[in-house]
Formats: sequence, structure tokens, C-alpha cells
Amino acid sequence: MFLTLGTDLSGMDAPASDFGFLLHKNPARPQAIDVTGGAAHVFYPEATADRCTVAVLLEIDPIGLVKAGRGKATEGFTLGQYVNDRPYAASSLLAVALGKLFRTAMNGRCDARPELAARAIPLDVHVPALPCRGGAELAERLFAPLGWTVDARPVPLDPEIPGWGDSRYVDLRLTGVLRLADALNHLYVVLPVLDDAKHYWVGPDEVDKLVRAGEGWLAAHPDKALISRRYLAHRRYLADAALERLAEVDGFALADEPAEEDGITPSPATDGVARSEGAPAAGAVSLAVERRTTVAGVLRELGARRIADVGCGEGALVGELLKDPMVGELIATDVSVRSLLAAKRRLHYDDLPDRQRDRLKFLQSSVTYADDRLAGLDAVVLMEVVEHVDPPRLPALAHSVFHAARPAAAVITTPNSEYNIRFPSLPAGTYRHPDHRFEWTRAEFQTWSHQTATRYGYEVEFRPVGPDDPEVGPPTQLALFRREVAN
Repeated sequence: MFLTLGTDLSGMDAPASDFGFLLHKNPARPQAIDVTGGAAHVFYPEATADRCTVAVLLEIDPIGLVKAGRGKATEGFTLGQYVNDRPYAASSLLAVALGKLFRTAMNGRCDARPELAARAIPLDVHVPALPCRGGAELAERLFAPLGWTVDARPVPLDPEIPGWGDSRYVDLRLTGVLRLADALNHLYVVLPVLDDAKHYWVGPDEVDKLVRAGEGWLAAHPDKALISRRYLAHRRYLADAALERLAEVDGFALADEPAEEDGITPSPATDGVARSEGAPAAGAVSLAVERRTTVAGVLRELGARRIADVGCGEGALVGELLKDPMVGELIATDVSVRSLLAAKRRLHYDDLPDRQRDRLKFLQSSVTYADDRLAGLDAVVLMEVVEHVDPPRLPALAHSVFHAARPAAAVITTPNSEYNIRFPSLPAGTYRHPDHRFEWTRAEFQTWSHQTATRYGYEVEFRPVGPDDPEVGPPTQLALFRREVAN
């Protein structure tokens, strides 16, 4: 079982051999790890300034796989547990090996080359023997919306006897310009989906793995339902749970729900797949994803190293900020203990490396009460929080943030109610979420922000998040407060 991943890092002002830093694998030293039923080897067929290619060779012993308790007794007959394609074809075994070999790279972290890890780079992938139930067309359908150029060619049963036709395997080549972390997560999820079989028991913990690996791209995929169902071994209750989690994490609504705080109008389904209400067309980005990446970008612009995410919910923004090695201290607060526990589970807090865990702190705290633990930070973020506060409590919110905590900067986002008419599924006069106490127009938000800034000695500027409609503005509005420096 074999896979290669290569790059020339063209346009990156770095030698191609720096690819080894991103993968956390030294090109000069072949490495191997034990995996279920065998071993995974990593080596570099080439590693020069012009070109670098990493190869993963997975050696699987079918007998060892069965002895480990991971053989599938339902593979037609008992001998099928020992005589099968597991040693030769890409499958969930390869996906698990990729997750073990490149776990840090999949998280997007590279202390040696952080700027390179954050950038899209030219990549090419080759998987010469990929089981693909659905054929080359399905491989194209699943990888193309993720930004890959796909060349999937059926492998004949016997090249010498064309009359026998094609096998169920394809020779897959992918090329594209993507972040390495995204590329690895695509492979981790989609390879076993195309095989449509897993070598191990699929339980509820697999939902966490799918949501984590699919962060930032799976909710926007036109075939997310198919991917979820196959990845979770066609267990309906697990697939439903995964789709619900994706809706919560990335801001999409399921087919029987109104659009919730993302404002993405579904395009007509031209591929024969009915898209969920609120899901974007292929290649589009969820507003929830754009919102948190915009906020993260503002914080990088500020150079903020000590940050509090107030009202963190299930930790979507926290997960984004943890990817930035420049963030030295990150405080996640919420009034709900349940939300904090959910954020910890989502981020796999207990499994984080010590250095990551030391940077992150969870606190139960209310945004309307002063909390000395939040005082003096570089930045405080309230992302989609103020609209959940009763209007009479807004002065208390402003006092706790801008007087008691008094950060150097504050970033606040909130829905733009003028944009609501662009939501086909949102009835007139209703809010985007049942817990919203209000939704401001641009003028209302700017008035409140200017008054608050003047009262507490801050300057404020406003930025759009999402498409800036010439008539009604952006779906989300962002205010950046900076503390005035005394003369």
C-alpha cells in the first residue's frame, strides 16, 4: 500500500526540502511506526531545493490484523479475513497511518516554519491503488470541490485481457494549491469514504474524528451527507449526529431547519444532489468559517498574544486561534458549563501536547459581570455574543469589557439585520436564531459602538464579514475597538 505527496514550493521563497519541516519528518532519516496489523514507513524519494516528495509505505500482515481483533468476519467467508486487498490497496488502514504519522501537520502547526504552514502551497498526491466504490467519477466528485484537480483512472482487471474490463480500483492523482493541513485532512477522510469499508469497529468517537478532520471544509461540501454516511459505516444515527455537529460548528442549517447565522443561499443542485438549506455551492466558504478566520486575521494584525474569547460556545474560534503559534495565552469563557465541556471535547483538550494545553485556559464567566481574571489582556473577542444579551444588560456588558477588563483591543461581531432579506428561508420579521434578543442594523451597531468607545476611551472602526451587498451591507458586521493612548 503506497502513497506519495510532493511539492516544489514554487513562489514560496523557500527550498522545497523545507517540506520536511511542515511534515515534522526529517528527509535524511527514514522512519517507521507500528500500526494495527503492521508498520508504516516514511521516506523521501527526493528532497532537493527544487523538489521534495514524501512516500508512505504501509506493510500490512492480514494474519496480524486478524489476531489484533480488527479483521472483519463478515467479509464473505472466513478465509476472506486472511486473503484480501488490505496489504495492497489504500483504505482506512492508510488513513489511520496518515493520522499517526502526520498528526502535528494535520493540526496545521509547524514551529520551525509557521508562515509556511499557514500558506497554500503547490501539492501533488499519487495513490496508485485506491478502492473506489463509485468509480473514477465519485473520486472526482468528492475531491474536486475541495480545490483539487483530479485525474482518476480505472485500473483494468488484467491489462493483457481488456475484455475483462476494469477493476474496482483507480489510480488517483491530485494536484492543487492548498494548505498542507487541509490536504492531509482531505485524504484522511475521503480515502476510506471511497473504499466504503473500515477495518475497525465504528463507534461514537468516530463522529469526533470526522468533525475535527472536516473542520473548515466538510460542512461546505455538496456531498457531506454521503461522506458522513460512508465514513461512519452507514450507521444512520452516527451520520445524523455528525451532520448536526457540522451544522453547529460551521454555521450551516439542516434541511428541515431555518438558516442559522450563516446567510448562505443554496445554489441550484446541478449534480443530482439536493443541498441542505443554507449550504453554499461547491467551493464556497461558510460564513461561520469566514467569520472566525476574519477575527483571527484581525488578531494577527493587532499582534495580540494574550486573548480572551468571551462566550466561546463550543470553541470554534478557540480552535482556530490555537493554530497560531504567536498566541501565547488563550482564555475561553462561557456562562454555560455545558458549552465549556463541549469545547474541551471538541478540541480534545486532554490529549493536547503540554505546550498547547499550557496556552489554553477555560473559565466559567458571564459577559455582563466584571471578572478580574480577564483584566489587562491584549484583546477580548465577543463573536456573535452581544445579540444574545437582553438590551437592558448591554451597559453592564460594556462596563465589564471596556472598564473592568480594559483590554488593549476588543473585537465584536454581530449579525447585520438589514441582510436578513437575503435569506430565502428566513421569514420576514424573525431573527436568525431563536435565542437572539435583538439584531442591529448597521446604523444601530455603529451608534452603540461609537457611544461605548467614547465613554471608555477607545477608538472604533468597522469592517464587513462576508459579501458586502451594495444595498444591505454584509451579513456580519465587525467592530474593532482600540484603547486610546494617553498623551
